[in-house]
Amino acid sequence: MKMQWQDTSPLFSVIIPVYNRERYIARAVESVLQQSFKDYELIIVDDGSTDNTPNVIKKYPATIIHQPNLGVSVARNRGIQAAQGKFIALLDSDDEWKKNHLAHHAQFFTNYPDYKIHQTDEIWIRNGKFLNKKKIHLKKGGRIFYDSLHLCLISPSAVAIKRELFNEIGFFREDFAVCEDYELWLRITKRYPVGYTPIATVIKYGGHSDQLSRKYYAMDRWRIKAMLPFCIDPKVVEIALKKCQILLQGAMKHQNREILEEFMPIYEQLLQKHKVFAG
Repeated sequence: MKMQWQDTSPLFSVIIPVYNRERYIARAVESVLQQSFKDYELIIVDDGSTDNTPNVIKKYPATIIHQPNLGVSVARNRGIQAAQGKFIALLDSDDEWKKNHLAHHAQFFTNYPDYKIHQTDEIWIRNGKFLNKKKIHLKKGGRIFYDSLHLCLISPSAVAIKRELFNEIGFFREDFAVCEDYELWLRITKRYPVGYTPIATVIKYGGHSDQLSRKYYAMDRWRIKAMLPFCIDPKVVEIALKKCQILLQGAMKHQNREILEEFMPIYEQLLQKHKVFAG
């Protein structure tokens, strides 16, 4: 089907949040500028970088927003609020797109205009080496809420979202230190199916020391918090309870009183709900 878009505003608003990524940001930005599909605006949100990042990004044809170091969620939200496009396409500052990335998003939304979110596949590179994905990490489309409870099945760099959806669902949680994307995907996938094109258009890099997943201990503490609003569902309670048990076992082993004090009451509440649902 031929793509026809009548709106005079850009179709995509590409948003790159960045903090102290002078080594990687040029690669990410240039992968946007090299897209075969050109109907987009580029917004770069500098989250208070203290290295040479501001000097690197200022040479590019982009809307550049500077803010104090408030975190990736605040940066993404600031970019979304400034966006003019019909769709929001996110890109992490250490990843890059292949030239056909936006074209695949545009084609999907042309073919399936009722969808509100779409993702492509990605290639993983860790410490400079290609990484084979395990079966559990394979991306998928459709109604994936329950599958998404176990781990994050949507990557920010691979997704495009109708801008209007943020008015309905809300923005990234700014009080989440990590797993802020996981939390948003749960809110979206609970209500809507996810479109999926099984073509790798994203190169996702991992292994460097400044990644949030390496900075924060016990990622499941944030996943459990993200699940709590959905714990009127027995399936969600069962998964949250298992994650909470594992988290508390680790906290007891490492004598982490902070996690024990926070999650022991949550565990007791989940256990009580589980008993009620079990009859």
